[in-house]
Amino acid sequence: MELPRSLASATALEILPVAGSTNDELVGRAADLPEFSVVVTDNQTAGRGRLGREWIAPPGAALAVSVLLRPVLPHGEPLALEHYGWLPLISGLAMARAVASLLPQGEERVGLKWPNDVQVNGAKVCGILAELLPTADAVVIGAGLNVSMTREQLPIPTATSLALSGATLSGDELVDAALSRYLDELRSLYTGFVRLGADAEGSGLLELLTERCTTLGKEVLVHLPGGDELRGTATSIDRAGRLVVRGSRDGHSSAVAAGDVTHVRYE
Repeated sequence: MELPRSLASATALEILPVAGSTNDELVGRAADLPEFSVVVTDNQTAGRGRLGREWIAPPGAALAVSVLLRPVLPHGEPLALEHYGWLPLISGLAMARAVASLLPQGEERVGLKWPNDVQVNGAKVCGILAELLPTADAVVIGAGLNVSMTREQLPIPTATSLALSGATLSGDELVDAALSRYLDELRSLYTGFVRLGADAEGSGLLELLTERCTTLGKEVLVHLPGGDELRGTATSIDRAGRLVVRGSRDGHSSAVAAGDVTHVRYE
């Protein structure tokens, strides 16, 4: 791949012809790399999504990208772990904005399903996976973007690709535009968040996410990490980035920090 614009948008960019997992590649090298180092491939053979799900795409049809972030607040103190939940949300928002810029009427069509699925007209075009480094002072953010997949190549019926969604660019030009815009949006949103001391409201992130989130107002079923389920209406996102769900049985509102969310559809 030839990615000149993306090269200018990253502190360091490594383009791999093939990789098992770009997240694994970057985690393994992170100790010697500066913030905003990026590893990318269009042939990922052992990718994974949330909850350990497999993520594999035909070679050349999707983009796997991982970015190294080392969040430090203005006075040099490290970002508290309680704020790390915002990093995948920031990444998802950055990708949603990048995708919207590549599609006709993109701002009207592209949304973010909490916590990290970018959608076009409700169909998934990208997923985000964040992995905390063992040192707990940095995180690798991985994204898998369906670029040129045909309908027959899609992993699930409720997925889509940039090509199927009407992107006018193609080939390396489309990949370079998508990646460079994602990296630019990510840097801008992330820098603003860190510079304002991880204040999601003051930095405008909470408002931007609320406007973009397709989950709000929906009836949802949340599969929680411990195996429990929560069913209700997604009402808001709080300052910690958690999804607030009003239970359908008791009307009690619960803030969900992590979980697999399904939008419940009624026929």
